[in-house]
Amino acid sequence: MFDLTNNLLFAVHGGGDSGGGVAGTVAGVLGFIEGLVSLSPAELFANLLPGLAVMDNIHPLLVHFPIALLSLFFLLDLVGSVANKADWRHAASWFLYCGAVFAGLTVTAGLIAAGSIPHGGDVHEIMENHEHLGISVFLLSSALAIWRWLSKEQIAGPANTLHLMSAAILAALLMFTADLGGVMVYNYGVAVEPMTQINRQAAELHEHGEVREIAKTAVPDSTMNPAEQVVEPDHNELQHDHEHQHNHSH
Repeated sequence: MFDLTNNLLFAVHGGGDSGGGVAGTVAGVLGFIEGLVSLSPAELFANLLPGLAVMDNIHPLLVHFPIALLSLFFLLDLVGSVANKADWRHAASWFLYCGAVFAGLTVTAGLIAAGSIPHGGDVHEIMENHEHLGISVFLLSSALAIWRWLSKEQIAGPANTLHLMSAAILAALLMFTADLGGVMVYNYGVAVEPMTQINRQAAELHEHGEVREIAKTAVPDSTMNPAEQVVEPDHNELQHDHEHQHNHSH
């Protein structure tokens, strides 16, 4: 608006004194940018990507890529073969190539993580199986990618049947690998910050009995039904209290 008695003033409808409207939004964005500029590179990274900043390794970040890419490869290749869609199979090839590359990166990051993340005896066997399955996924996807590349995607007849069966096995291996990874994170809290101290103590113990005792005293049993976790009252104690109240009333 114009103030003819003083100076030229600028106002936006809806701004008001509450800082809303376009002017308030612009001021908020400028303030946010100004705050970021004043931070160090490490602080800037932590503010923009707080989840990534607290990760001990990038394995959890990479693992989503081979799962998505290789799953799409199998589905597109299967549908393309059944429906005789060459374009679909060509797209599936690129999902396979990218999935094999990310599988190699994910396995490498996982092997590095396994040597740096504390874990107890109960988790060690699960982690070993997870590693073996992950390596199998990488090797099989790489073999299929090389086969597809050398054949220039011209796979037909019995060879295509074998190729699809191998892709189905790859999808199954991928599912079991992801499942064991979920067990380690969601059942044992591997690489989860609040559980790090507990896992570090468990890693220092070699007897599984002692490991189980630490886990039981630290966190409730996630496999137990919540109703079963309720502590049952002592019937002898209840009977004693009832007799005490009865005698007291007389």
